[in-house]
Formats: sequence, C-alpha cells, structure tokens
Amino acid sequence: MDTRRGIAGVDRPALTDLPVLKPVDRRAGAHDPLMVTRWLAGLPAWLPLLLIGGALVWSTVAFAQSDYGYDDATRALWRWVPFLFVSGFLFNILISVLSMSIGTVAGAALGLAQISPNSGIRWLAWTATQMFRNSPWLVILFIVLLAFPFEIVIGDLIISIPDWMKAVFGLSLPIMANISEIVRGAVNSVPTAQWEAAESLSFNRRQILWQIILPQCYKRMLPPWMNWYAILTMATPLCSLLGVEELITLSRQAMEGENNHPELLVPFYTFALVLFFLYCYPIARFTMFLERRYAVKL
Repeated sequence: MDTRRGIAGVDRPALTDLPVLKPVDRRAGAHDPLMVTRWLAGLPAWLPLLLIGGALVWSTVAFAQSDYGYDDATRALWRWVPFLFVSGFLFNILISVLSMSIGTVAGAALGLAQISPNSGIRWLAWTATQMFRNSPWLVILFIVLLAFPFEIVIGDLIISIPDWMKAVFGLSLPIMANISEIVRGAVNSVPTAQWEAAESLSFNRRQILWQIILPQCYKRMLPPWMNWYAILTMATPLCSLLGVEELITLSRQAMEGENNHPELLVPFYTFALVLFFLYCYPIARFTMFLERRYAVKL
C-alpha cells in the first residue's frame, strides 16, 4: 500500500462527497477539541488521590470546628427518649399485637380451609395463601393504603379510618398467609393413623379435628408462630413510609425539631435499633427453646 498518497479530501481529491474528519491543526492559537481530555490524561496518577485526601482532611477539620457534636446529639436524644419510647416504640408494639391477632385468627381459618374436603374451598384457600405469602409486604401496605377509604359513612354516622388501622390490616395479610401454612403443616404432621383410629370409633370429621388433631398441633405451631411475631415486629417500621406516626417517623420529626444536624442520625437510629433488638431478641431465644422442647421425636 502506498502510504504517501495522503488523506482523501485533505491531501488529494475526495473519492466521495461524504464529510471527512480533518486533522487537528496544531499551530499556535488553533482550537484543539481534545484539549481537556489530553490535559486530564497527562495528570500524574497520584494527583487524584492527593485531592481526595485533601477533601477528607478538610471535612474532618470542618467537622471538628463545628459547634454541634456527638455530645450535643446524645443530649438531644435523651430529651426525646420518653416521647420516642411511649408514643413511638409502644405504638409499634401495639401495631404488631393487633396485626398478629387479626392474622392469627384469619390464618387459622384459612389453614383449616386448605385441608377442607371440598376441592373448591381448598383451591380458594391455597390461592389466597400463596398470593399474600409471596408478595412484598411494602407493596401490600401501599395497596391497602390506596384501596381503603379514609372514612365510612353509614347514614348520619361517619367512621374515620386512620392510617395506622390500614397499616394493621395490611400487615395482617402476609401474617395470615404464613399462619395458614403453619396450621396446614401442623395438621398434616399428625400421623394419619390417628384419623383412622378416630373414624373407627365413630368420630365425625369435626370431632376428630377439634378434639384429637388440633390439641396436638398447638405445641407444634407455637414456635413458628412466635417467630413470625418477631418478624412482624421488626417489619412495623415499614409503616413509617405510609405516614404512620410510629418510632421511625417520630425519630425523624425529633431530628427536625433539633434542626436536622447530621450528627443526630447515628444516636437516634441506634436508639431505635437497640429498642427493637431488646424486644425481639428474647422472643427469638424463647422461640428456639420452645422449638427444642416441643420438637417432634421420630
């Protein structure tokens, strides 16, 4: 190939009418479109590290010279502790207790429906169980918040439905589905010989279920039931995304009342973490104890 022919359209006539990229004019004063790129590429490799280190040192010195430190943040937390505990954390416990109560009753009914002799009832119960059991809790909460009315009008009576009641109902739905599986699994874990023996003694299905099978299931269902209560309690902060005034929401409001200093984040959220841990950890340990005690011996 003859390399002396030059560039078509620049050193010799163009073969086509298509535009060509002309070579960079390196004469003094000429504009270089890649000047910034070449300048950055020519910087030494240690310079970005030096700039980052300088920024970190500057931010550390500025933070040290700030009038608001972690001591002030801790004192602010202590001022808010009674309010956060009574109006915040105890409200989280109330939400968890109500949700667990509703979910347990509805889940027990749904679990018994899953073992119904009627195939249609079994299919409907299985569908509801799988739908709520395999759906994100936050999505369920948003659907309940948007689907439920803010008030119910019955004649001249107006019944307001607060957001926290919607949160209770929303959290009870996945709990209902998981309790349903616990009930179904506990009933199916009882040996079939006991059903056959009861039938041979002329017990009907209702008598067999309520007098023979379910009394044996209570101890088997208790450990997983307590485990789901601990999980539910730890999930109650999701209600803060719906505007429910529980611990996390009140913590944000308290930090806003203290002028939103960044130093407040660690003490306030650590306090919330400690409260949930101190409440849920004993439940988890007791659940493990019950599981060992009531384990089915094969």
